[in-house]
Amino acid sequence: MIDPRLTTLRTFARCGTVAATAELMGYSPSTVSAQLRELQQALGLTLLARDGRGLRLTATGKELVRRCDALFAQWEQIRAASANAGGQVPGQFGIGGFSTAASHLIAPLLPRLRDLHPSVEVQVMEASPARCFDLLVAERIDVAVVVSMQGEVLLEADPRFEKITLLDDPLDVMVPADHRLAARERVSLDELVAEPWVTDRPGSAYRALFTAAFTAAGLTPRIAHEATEWGTAIAIVGAGAGVGLLPRLVSLADTPGVRRVRLTGPGRPSRRIIAALRTGSTEAQLPRDSIRILREIAQDVLDTHLAGEDD
Repeated sequence: MIDPRLTTLRTFARCGTVAATAELMGYSPSTVSAQLRELQQALGLTLLARDGRGLRLTATGKELVRRCDALFAQWEQIRAASANAGGQVPGQFGIGGFSTAASHLIAPLLPRLRDLHPSVEVQVMEASPARCFDLLVAERIDVAVVVSMQGEVLLEADPRFEKITLLDDPLDVMVPADHRLAARERVSLDELVAEPWVTDRPGSAYRALFTAAFTAAGLTPRIAHEATEWGTAIAIVGAGAGVGLLPRLVSLADTPGVRRVRLTGPGRPSRRIIAALRTGSTEAQLPRDSIRILREIAQDVLDTHLAGEDD
């Protein structure tokens, strides 16, 4: 079994402060400080140095964290193989995800996991993609459902995580119910380019996706409104003040003043939703069952529920 103080050190290396480490791991700051001191003493190495009022990793500490990645991956493999050999599953299992995933994918997963593994206590944590990766390192969750472009980590190059694609979630256009194109089944971006658009703030992942879609179509949209939440954007469109892009997973079932229209032509954007796990854990029974069920739920949502909402 790996010394849990190493997990504390890895978490500190990711988030950078004792307070943030304590919050992620569910410890008090004094407990985190004590664990880091004890680890240094046990190893006889200086892993941390004072940096103003805080702490920073020394070169020794950084090297230890880097080399521990392979150790943790091997331990995950050993733990998964050992549990599988005896048909056992852990008593607790954590799943994290962004808001849309939590409501449309993770929530429907819970009863199906409970039917398969009634003895397991499943905890759901709604969190941003970046925080989901922090929670994976801190071992507070075991699977994270995130949008790949929002993860703020290059998964292909990061040895701590593995990724599994769940679905490509296409973006549709939402228009007011009385819009001239609201009755259409499909519309192209060039037919809407002159409309007042609502999109996310500059620098955000969705603003980049929005811009890339119009760039691919050779168009320049007129941005009239900025909204960081889907509910806000939907409300603006429902008020007749503009149009916007909306992921297929986001439901409009309770919004009669807004109509979803599929996009056609060049520049059709989509967001890739992935499951991220700690490296070495993908063969464990609970993650494997979760990924299978999440894929089934995602396909059902895209093919039936939301497809029937507007077609």
